[in-house]
Amino acid sequence: MRCAAAFVALCVWAAPAGAQSIAEQEAQVRAAETAFAKTMADRDHAAFVSFLAEDTVFFGGQGPIRGRDAVAAAWKRFYEGPQAPFSWGPERVAVIATGGLAYSSGPVKDPAGKNVGTYNSTWRREQDGSWKIVLDAGCPACNCAPAAPAPSPAASPAQP
Repeated sequence: MRCAAAFVALCVWAAPAGAQSIAEQEAQVRAAETAFAKTMADRDHAAFVSFLAEDTVFFGGQGPIRGRDAVAAAWKRFYEGPQAPFSWGPERVAVIATGGLAYSSGPVKDPAGKNVGTYNSTWRREQDGSWKIVLDAGCPACNCAPAAPAPSPAASPAQP
């Protein structure tokens, strides 16, 4: 319930994006997410931090991490060493009608390219027009069995 209230508050606060179409804004968010992900491949922690809103919240295994500085400190370990421990990229992007908030989601992959999870990020358009992450959460990859196919109408018993 608190998450829903926080999201509604963000929607009310977010400023309209002017004359840009939803498609243009979604392209901006997709580009921002792609550049954000590139910070991991480039091993550039300072660039990673530049995409975080001051009041960002990242959800991790130990609960929420609140604020740019705390998230930067928690994620520093992922930027140490020559090889990125994981990568990500946007599959889905959506912007609300007023243009102030956006959602991006996509796969998280290990260095071998295996899907190990899904990330979900909420972006906010800042006063300067840039997009910053305000909420971020991930979940493990689904190891679900494929769903059974739905019976075809021809295979269903006839109804009188």
